[in-house]
Amino acid sequence: MPAGGPPAGGPTGGLVLRRALADQRRRVAGASVLGMTHQACEALVPVVIGLVIDEAVATGSSGALLRWLLVLAGLFLVLSTCYRNSARLTEGAGEGAAHRIRQDLAARVLDPRGGADSGRLPGALTAVATGDARRVGSVASALPYALSALAGLAISAVALLRISVPLGLLVLLGVPPLLWIGHLISRPLERRSEAEQEHAAHASGVAADLVTGLRVLKGIGAESAAVSRYRKTSRGSLSAALRAAGSRAWHDGAILALTGIFIAVIGLVGAHLAMRGTISVGDLVAAVGLAQYLLGPFQLLTFVNGEFAQGRASADRIAEILASPPAVVAGKSALPEPVAGRLRLRGVTQGALRGVDLDIAPGSLVGVVTRDPAAANDLLLCLGRELDPAEGTVELDGVPLTDLDPGDVRRTILVAHHDADLFEDSLLANVRAGSDTEGADMTAALAASAADDVARALPDGVDTVLTERGRSLSGGQRQRVALARALAADPPVLVVHDPTTAVDTVTEARIAARLRELRGGRTTVLVTTSPALLAGTDVVFMLDDGRVAARGSHPELAGAHETYRSAVLA
Repeated sequence: MPAGGPPAGGPTGGLVLRRALADQRRRVAGASVLGMTHQACEALVPVVIGLVIDEAVATGSSGALLRWLLVLAGLFLVLSTCYRNSARLTEGAGEGAAHRIRQDLAARVLDPRGGADSGRLPGALTAVATGDARRVGSVASALPYALSALAGLAISAVALLRISVPLGLLVLLGVPPLLWIGHLISRPLERRSEAEQEHAAHASGVAADLVTGLRVLKGIGAESAAVSRYRKTSRGSLSAALRAAGSRAWHDGAILALTGIFIAVIGLVGAHLAMRGTISVGDLVAAVGLAQYLLGPFQLLTFVNGEFAQGRASADRIAEILASPPAVVAGKSALPEPVAGRLRLRGVTQGALRGVDLDIAPGSLVGVVTRDPAAANDLLLCLGRELDPAEGTVELDGVPLTDLDPGDVRRTILVAHHDADLFEDSLLANVRAGSDTEGADMTAALAASAADDVARALPDGVDTVLTERGRSLSGGQRQRVALARALAADPPVLVVHDPTTAVDTVTEARIAARLRELRGGRTTVLVTTSPALLAGTDVVFMLDDGRVAARGSHPELAGAHETYRSAVLA
C-alpha cells in the first residue's frame, strides 16, 4: 500500500466509517432500540429478584410472589424477543455496510480514469475488498451493542441509586474512566491490526501473482524461487497476525481485569452497606446481581472497542484506495459522429517511447513492430488512454485523447492486450462479453479468429463451460477465444497485441486473411512480429529504440531493413 494516507480532499477513514453507519442507519437504529430494551430488561431482573425477597419471601405473601414471578416471566419474554430481533438487524447492518463498501471499491477500481490499482497487486485489492470491508461492516454491527451496553450501565446506575446513593455514584463516576482507559489500551491494537491487514493483503497479492504465472514459472524452472518468495511474504504476514492477536489478547485481558476489579468493588461496598443495615437483604441481593450483570455490558464494550479499533485501521486502508488520484483526467470534448478512426501520434514520449510520430489512416490495417516489449506496452497504454504520455499527443479524428472522457475513448478504441483473461463461463458467453448487442450473432467473430475450430473440439461446442482464466484450453485456444471477443466488440478502432503467438502457422495465416475481411472499413492496429499477420497489412511501422525507424509494406521492410528482418523473420 502506498504510504502517506489518502490525498488531501479525498475520503478519510473516518468518513468511510461514517458513510458505512449512515447507509445502515435504519438497521442500526432499530437494533439499538431493541438492544437497549434487552439490556434494560436484563438490568431489571436482579432488581425484581430483590423485590421478590423483600415483598414476598420475607413477608410470606403468596400473592406478591405470584405477581413478581409473572413480572419476571414478562421480562424474560421481552428480553429474549428483543435480543433475537436485535441480533438479526445487527448482522444485516454489518453485511449491508460491507457490501456497500465492496461496491464502492469495485466502482473505484473499475473507474475508466484508473489509478486505484497503481502500486497494488490484484490480490491485495481483493484482500481489502473482503477482509477490510468486513471489518468496517463489523463497526455497524458493533455500534448497537455499544449503545445497548451504555444503556444497561445507565439503568444499572439508576437502580443502584434507588437502592443506595453511594452505589449509584460509584457506577456513574467509575464508568467514564474505565471507558477512557479502554480507549487508550485499544491504540496498539489499532496500529497492529492495520499492519496485519497490510501484510495479509500483500501476501494474498503475491499468492495470486504466483498462481497466475505458475505455468511460466514451471517452464523456466523457477518454482524454488517462487516458493522462497511466498514463504518470506507469508512469514511476514504470520508475524504481523501474531502481533495483532497478542495485542487483542492483551487488550481484552486488561479490560476484563479492570472491569472485574470494578465489579468486585461494587459488591464489597454493597455487602458493607448491608452489614451496617443501610440496605435490606433484598437490596443486597439486587446490588450483587446488578454487579454481576455489569460484567455483560463491560464485556460488550470490550468487544466493541476491539471492533472499532480494527474497523478504524481497515477504514484507513479502504480510504487510501477510494482517494487514489486518477491516472488520467476526464476531458469534456465529444468525438465527431460518426467516428472515422484516424489515429495520429505526435512526439509521444512515455516510458520506452521516444518522440513517436504515427499517422494511421481511417479504415486501414496497420502493423507496428518493435523488439522491445516495454515500448509495445507503453504504446498500448497510451492508445487506450490508460495513461497520458509525458510529452506529445495522441489524437482520434483530430481530437486529442486528453480532451475526451476515458470511458468514451475505450468504447471507441478497444485495446486487446496479449495477456487477456477468460472467464469461468461458456465459450460463447466469453465471446459475447465483448459485444454491446444482446444475443448478437458471433459466427463471424468466431470464424475470423479460428475460434470456431476450438468450439468444434470441445464436448459441448460453444456452450462448453471454461474453467477459471480459460485454463481448460491450450495457450493457442485461449488466444483465439480472446481474439474472437475483441472482434465481436466491433469497435471503430481495434488495437491487438500479439494475438497469435501460440497459434500454429496454418491457422495464423487463416486468421490473417479473415481478420482483414472482417475489419474492412474500420481501423485496425496489429502490434506484432508475426510475418503472417504483417503480410496482410496496408502499412507497417518499425519502432527501434522507442522511435519510428522505418515505414513501409511488409515486403519492402523485409527486403530493405535489417532490424525489421531480425525482429520479424528471425
